[in-house]
Amino acid sequence: MAVGLALTRASPYRICMTQDTDEWFTTAITALTEPDGLRVWSIIVSFLGDMAQDKGAGVSSAALTRVITPLGIKPEAIRVALHRLRKDGWTESQRRGRGSFHFLTPFGRQQSALVTPRIYARSTCETDAWTLLVAGTPDGLETLDALCNQTPLTSIRVNRHAAITPGPAMQHAAETSHMLVANLDVAHVPGWLQDDLFPEPLRQSCAALDQALAPLGSPPDLSPLQRACLRTLLVHRWRRITLRHPDVPRIFHPADWSGESCRTRVFALLDKLPQPELAEIEDAAPVAVQAAPHGTISVTG
Repeated sequence: MAVGLALTRASPYRICMTQDTDEWFTTAITALTEPDGLRVWSIIVSFLGDMAQDKGAGVSSAALTRVITPLGIKPEAIRVALHRLRKDGWTESQRRGRGSFHFLTPFGRQQSALVTPRIYARSTCETDAWTLLVAGTPDGLETLDALCNQTPLTSIRVNRHAAITPGPAMQHAAETSHMLVANLDVAHVPGWLQDDLFPEPLRQSCAALDQALAPLGSPPDLSPLQRACLRTLLVHRWRRITLRHPDVPRIFHPADWSGESCRTRVFALLDKLPQPELAEIEDAAPVAVQAAPHGTISVTG
């Protein structure tokens, strides 16, 4: 029942699509906007990580505003979010003429590069070799904690004293002398572990995005700025799903996990939304977005 409620709430737009560019764009924006609102700083990170991750790549305040305001975000919220990102060391700004340009810092580029392979992976993990690690001493627990904190997208914490990681046992020999280390053949994954790895709210979010994408079909001939808006929103939603669970083979997936169907739909649409050049965004005129069919979009800081 909870999943059904989430899907109904997430998709209150018309299934019938037209090829009118502005109407398609507005309907797609409405369909892909999270019902619980957008975190503006996170949207900016998604945009910069997708389109301005290279050293020296930046975007002006005006262009960033043109990309993000069609998502229902106000310019003042963008200014607050940029201040937070600068304070947290993610972005830096340079004054150019009468405006400012914004760039990822070396830290921001590093963090983005770490997760880029995962976000844009077109298939799920197919690792056959796994290692079981069991800690029984304070030193072992400290090492296990550090390992799981360093590799949260691949290490799986089974309980306080045990974890499994991809790869053969020999690769962990040097750092795990305080632990039991064994090669593991995963024959069965119990429901309780599947639920721990893929909690119900995450499953609902993934199912909602999967359903939102289903009726959109191929986009019409969108402008570079429209493509930038939709890419940012789509990458943002997919990033928030795929980075919230470890990268594991299908045997670890719950029966109602729609992640692989959603992945297929995400990349089918992304392939039709090629990255525009940053110069095209800088030169673009603002896009008009019609009133959202289900009301005002909620935005959080």
